Amino acid sequence: MSKSSPKLRPNFFDGIVALLVALLAIGTSVVFYGGLGSKDGDVTAVVLHYGKEVERIDLSGLDGDRQIEIDGKYHLTISLTAFGAQVTHSDCPTQDCVRTGHVSRVGQSIICLPEQVVVKLEGTKQSGDPDLILG
Repeated sequence: MSKSSPKLRPNFFDGIVALLVALLAIGTSVVFYGGLGSKDGDVTAVVLHYGKEVERIDLSGLDGDRQIEIDGKYHLTISLTAFGAQVTHSDCPTQDCVRTGHVSRVGQSIICLPEQVVVKLEGTKQSGDPDLILG
């Protein structure tokens, strides 16, 4: 007597289970990561140079791009929009501040160690926002 092998073809109920798992994954990501257009409240960009505040700008009030130029040993260009901030140009040797890219959430920051410039975003955190952002 030979054993018959089980039939491994998917059926209708397997498709329903796969669809439910996909919907659950999408719903979980929307809840935890705040998709569907959730936005922080008032976000303020604070620019510090050698520990002293140079600029404090409410990003929600910006209509277009605003450029901030920092001159010292190195030259930095900081671009601010209603959606966040980024260092678009720097003469510093490591370029870490430029590679950081665009920051848009409260608590994120951009740091240029050679010129000692910090661009940080402050404001009210939403209840679903993370307490700490690394990387």
